[in-house]
Amino acid sequence: MHTVGLFEAKQKLSEIVERAAEGERIGITRRGRLAAIVIPAQSDVDLAEVFDNIERLRGKVRRQRKVHVKDLIEEGRV
Repeated sequence: MHTVGLFEAKQKLSEIVERAAEGERIGITRRGRLAAIVIPAQSDVDLAEVFDNIERLRGKVRRQRKVHVKDLIEEGRV
């Protein structure tokens, strides 16, 4: 994966998007640390499958015990 700094990415955004569209993954760094990755868009995304996965994950969250902020404060976690 090729990386560029944030300043350079701002200057060359069109080029970065074009390269990603051709299949390249490009990392963007901020202060020397990886902050984002530009990847090719998937044109064959099945939105029904995406929404099914979201609902499946929501169901898992609902089944977990509810945590209240007051309880976290009392435990010293907040």
